[in-house]
Amino acid sequence: MQIVMTSIIFTYGLMFGSFFNVVGIRFPTGQALSKGRSHCPTCHTALKPRDLFPLLSYLSLAGKCRYCQSRISPLYPLIECVTALLFAVSYLTFGWSMAFLAAIMLVSMAAILTVSDLHYMIIPDKVLIIFLGCFGVLRVMSPLQPWHSSLTGAAVAMVLLALIIIVSRGGMGGGDMKLMGVLGVLLGLQSVLLTFFLATLIGTIISMGLLGFGIIDRKQPIPFGPYILTAAVITMFVGEDLVTWYLNFF
Repeated sequence: MQIVMTSIIFTYGLMFGSFFNVVGIRFPTGQALSKGRSHCPTCHTALKPRDLFPLLSYLSLAGKCRYCQSRISPLYPLIECVTALLFAVSYLTFGWSMAFLAAIMLVSMAAILTVSDLHYMIIPDKVLIIFLGCFGVLRVMSPLQPWHSSLTGAAVAMVLLALIIIVSRGGMGGGDMKLMGVLGVLLGLQSVLLTFFLATLIGTIISMGLLGFGIIDRKQPIPFGPYILTAAVITMFVGEDLVTWYLNFF
């Protein structure tokens, strides 16, 4: 039974991942989600239903547009696959619980904002407001211990990022600060601080690798949102284990 349910949730994750791609691309430019069919960004041909099966269409087309043969961004199937996997892992880890709901909400926000930040280097306020409301309701129904951890987590995270923005003179964006505040509501004080530490660590390692291989230069801006979101997902699933390991190690 669990295998069947996991498969169903994985399939839904693929479909939602496809939808999140659309949201992440359209929201920052003000496009309505219901306006116009999906189309190839190169030749602008409207895509037919057979072109829109999550992951399967990409594989069957060998990563190329059916109509103009231009390359399809691998980000699309990647978001679909990662969303599906994390939906399934959320169910296997938390079962049917409020923690499962929190996990899939976080994964959903992470997918949307990763797409928008990588495409436009923008973290849309509308998306943050929607998930802030969702996280707020969730924490009223299922509060953290202590209950005020959501409030202190949001406040401390935003103040911390604001100080970094001031000291670095814009080295980080206001969107990152607001994102950390929203994550503070969901994760609480201890976990949002762990998220920031992991995001900094992940960002440093990846940036050094990109610089080392000459993919980017030192003056090239890099979106930090995906690092924050990756760190938040890691914290959601194994944050307590990481803290326990760290305390025992030292």
